[in-house]
Amino acid sequence: MARVVDLGRVAYAEAWAIQSRQLARRIADEVDDTAFLVEHDPVYTVGRKLGAMANVLAPGDVPVVEVERGGDVTFHGPGQLVVYPIVALHGRDRDLHAWLRRLESLCFEVLMEFGLQGQRDPRGTGAWVNGRKIASIGIACRRWVTWHGLALNVTTDLDYLSRIHPCGLDAAVYTSMQRELGSASFVAVKDSFSRRLAHW
Repeated sequence: MARVVDLGRVAYAEAWAIQSRQLARRIADEVDDTAFLVEHDPVYTVGRKLGAMANVLAPGDVPVVEVERGGDVTFHGPGQLVVYPIVALHGRDRDLHAWLRRLESLCFEVLMEFGLQGQRDPRGTGAWVNGRKIASIGIACRRWVTWHGLALNVTTDLDYLSRIHPCGLDAAVYTSMQRELGSASFVAVKDSFSRRLAHW
């Protein structure tokens, strides 16, 4: 990965616009692969999966945004680290299922650094710990350049998930690094991703 950019905490619409511009530039081969790290203000995003909007139960004052990525409804908010890799897939790498597995493996490496054993689970794409989902993954691809990405619950307020069926699942299935470990450092987790992505 040539470049890692920390956007800090920004609204979802702003991060989407940044991604969209970078996607167009990457398709045009004007820039190298880039990974954006971001923390969002609270938002529910709904992917392209048929019937996904039905899993938005009671959003209250939290915005609901339909997006291009695959998958169902999910939550983004404070304490959750979101990684948006804008990456051109070439040759044998043009396999979106393999790309999803690669993003899962990236999560597993970060989790292992903090003493958590990440796993795959037949209930859905993402990273799971002790039978609970800790990271969600949803991607989009245009002309073999990927965008959108993964979201890891570090110190996320999981009560937000009770207002939806996240990824079509019961909210009780979800966990965070803080819940699993007793405490977690958002900054340290972000640094772990940055180091790995820089040499990915």
